[in-house]
Formats: sequence, structure tokens, C-alpha cells
Amino acid sequence: MDSDTLWIALPVPVLLVDSNDQIIKVNPAAEGFLNASAKTLLEGPIWDSVAIDAPVEEAFARCRRDQSSLYVNDVFVGGGSRPPMQCNIQIAPMNREEGSMLFLIQPREFSGRLGNSRSVHSAAKSAIGMAEMLAHEIKNPLAGITGAAQLLSMSLPKQDLELTDLIVEESRRIVKLLEQVEQFGNLRRPQKQAVNLHDTLDRARKSAMVSFGAHMRFIEDYDPSLPEAHCDPDQLQQVILNLIKNACEASKGQAGEIRLRTFYEQSLRRRREDGSGNALPLQIEIQDNGPGLPSDIESDVFEPFVSGRENGTGLGLALVSKIMSDHDGWVGVDSVPGKTVFRISLPIAPTEKGN
Repeated sequence: MDSDTLWIALPVPVLLVDSNDQIIKVNPAAEGFLNASAKTLLEGPIWDSVAIDAPVEEAFARCRRDQSSLYVNDVFVGGGSRPPMQCNIQIAPMNREEGSMLFLIQPREFSGRLGNSRSVHSAAKSAIGMAEMLAHEIKNPLAGITGAAQLLSMSLPKQDLELTDLIVEESRRIVKLLEQVEQFGNLRRPQKQAVNLHDTLDRARKSAMVSFGAHMRFIEDYDPSLPEAHCDPDQLQQVILNLIKNACEASKGQAGEIRLRTFYEQSLRRRREDGSGNALPLQIEIQDNGPGLPSDIESDVFEPFVSGRENGTGLGLALVSKIMSDHDGWVGVDSVPGKTVFRISLPIAPTEKGN
């Protein structure tokens, strides 16, 4: 299969753009998606033909300069007479000398803006349930696709290897995403016991400081009088590590500050669906001084597939929310530029007399 045949066979819309952002090649899927002929599309720059409801031009230029790839999830893409459709987009370098870039559009199942948060939540939860059920079956053919692309690359000339490399890279990215989704189905029920919150926080902090949080400054602001919490120590550790990692990534590689705070708040209670309630007086706050959450996603940040990062899957905070819900606990966030605070609320471990 030569490169032209492979280009035509690609099932997703793909455009090739030169160093001046001029479209120099489109595949049939792109013509159909944009509702325009190749002749029309080749007459102007990509931004005249492809409308995206996100400021990606600067990121596009950065990818060309750094010869790096970019993923942007859940944006609306349209063009010509076609109404916007919710899509994921990928931008990747094609030829360093020529400055050409590959622009892929991956339409999602939703054909229009979902009108309210209830619809978004329902759709996301349905997607999670489907992924849990089919993840194993999907990963098997993906392994075959990856292997076939690698075999195909052995017989292609060097200048045509970019497309097979792209197939392999995308397949591996999907596998990683599925593995994260599977955590929702494989997560065991919490084995609750009495847990010292400060021991758990210290373990998470030390783990972060030798890995993804090495560039951050940690401040401990603990209330030493706190009683033990009633929770699963391993799952609480996972929650705290996810939140610390989220705070570290918010700093975008720059040195920042993370404050770990614990305190007692007697008045906080969580009401269950049956009308009963339980006290959640033990509080953990993880605060960073990063840029803050985008205002349009702050209220939905714990939902699956909602992410404020360019390449984010939106599953880390969703897993945090699920674990806290399984503990009859609570997690919330308050974010402004320069200060984002994630707060965990947990019950006190029962005494022997209470058991």
C-alpha cells in the first residue's frame, strides 16, 4: 500500500498544512466533514476553512516550532456550511525542513452542544459503563492494528513512515485511556479502617517529591489533634496522590507551591439519597498557586472526560470523586487564578464501643 492509498483510506478527516498554514493536501474524509471540495480547501489557510471554538492558533505555532504533538479534547469544529460538531483534534509535525504539519479531526458521537449539565453527566456515565464492558475486547484488535502498522512500516520508504508512526502512537494512546477507564470497573469496595491522615499525607508527599512533584515546594499545615479517619488507606493514598499530581501539572513545569492542610469542622455533614446524613468533620485541603481551573469546566471537573489540560483524559479527578463517594465522603474544589483548593471531607473512625 503506497502513501497515497493509505492517505485516501484514513477514516478520519486529515489535512496537511505548510509552513504558512496553507492547506496543501486533504483526504476524502476531510472533504466530507467540512462539506467542501479539495479544490476549495486548497485555496486558503486552514483557519479560513476550519472553525474551532478554542484558541489553538498559538498552540499550533508552538507545535511547529518545537516539533511536538498536541491533543485537544472536546472542542466544536465546523467549516463552510457544516454545523459545528464535538471533536477531538490532534496536531503533529510532518516534515521539519518544510515546516508542514498534520491536522487530524476525530468527530465524537455527539452531533451538537448538549444543552444542560444533566445531559453531559448522563452521557459521560454511559460512556464509562460502555468502556468498562468493552475495554478488553477493544484492546485486543488495537494490539493487532499496532502490530500491522509496525510490519507495514518495514516495507515503506522513510518519507512515508510518519503515517504508520501516527497509527502506532494513536493506538497506544487509546490503550492507555482504556486502562484508566478500567479502573472504574475494577476498583474494589473500600476496606475501611482507622487511618492517620497525616501519615497518609506524608507518604503521598514523599512519593511526589521524588517524581512528578520534584519541582514543587511543599508546605505542611497540619492540625495534630485530629482523630483518625474511617477510610481505606490505599484508596485515600490514591486520592491524595491524584490531587497532588493534578496540582503539580497545573504549574506547567514551573516551580510552584503546594500547601497540605488538615483541620476539623464539626458542622459539615453529607445528606444521603434516603434523607439520612453522616458527619464529615475531618478536612484535608490540597492548595496550589497555579493559574486556576478554566471557568467553563470548574463545575464539571469531577465528571469523566472533562479536562482543562491539552492532552488530559479527564479521568483522574473522576476517579477521585468515585472513591470519595464510595467512602460516603465528599470532595470539592474552589479555584481562582493563583489559588486552587481541593478539599476532602471524611468521617471519624468509630471507637470500639461504637462498633
